[in-house]
Amino acid sequence: MFYAVLALLQRISKVPRKHAEAISLFDGEYVKKGIFTREDSKDLHRIFDLRQVSDYQVIEPVTREETIEALAKADRFVKVVTAYLSAAGT
Repeated sequence: MFYAVLALLQRISKVPRKHAEAISLFDGEYVKKGIFTREDSKDLHRIFDLRQVSDYQVIEPVTREETIEALAKADRFVKVVTAYLSAAGT
């Protein structure tokens, strides 16, 4: 999902330095303008939070169910971004 967001931001010459900045730019440049949905943003934020927990704050491991849900959402997100970029000729 992160690399899909980077591809979108590259298209508008935005180069974030951190993951959180990339997410913020995605929200401002694509979600607030109605290009992508609030649900897309919610999924991106949720999966980023899961990544943060599993990489840096392992108190409880991410469950199998959370992993399956995250993979499905990531797959859908990347497909939506790919379709947008293809339609935009990028």
